Amino acid sequence: MPTLDFPGPPALNGYSQAVVVAAGSRLIHTSGQVAIDADGTIPEGWEAQTRLVFRNLGEVLASAGATWADVVKLTWFVTDTTDLATVRKVRDEFVDVTRPPASSLVQVAGLFRPGLLVEVEAVAAVPA
Repeated sequence: MPTLDFPGPPALNGYSQAVVVAAGSRLIHTSGQVAIDADGTIPEGWEAQTRLVFRNLGEVLASAGATWADVVKLTWFVTDTTDLATVRKVRDEFVDVTRPPASSLVQVAGLFRPGLLVEVEAVAAVPA
């Protein structure tokens, strides 16, 4: 998906201001994914949780016929913003950093289960 360049906003750190979705594409909206393993455990720390969130999100995308290359928007919910460098490093293992998706990040007081640090939802556009 092509991204748009804007004359006003400053250069961005790993996300696009906007992504253009081709006409006729099939849009896939995921629910937020968290770092709960198949056995119900929550890994410790930002890196382990973010990696599991992205693996879980990748499985959801695949089940809908999409890949990480199709992702046009990520929405993040984090309980703290002090370790964003780690979160970005893990994200960059999954997304195409040459044309990253648009992204929003919201700091929240907490997620639905104690110990969870991050939740991510995605929008993907799959060519029809």
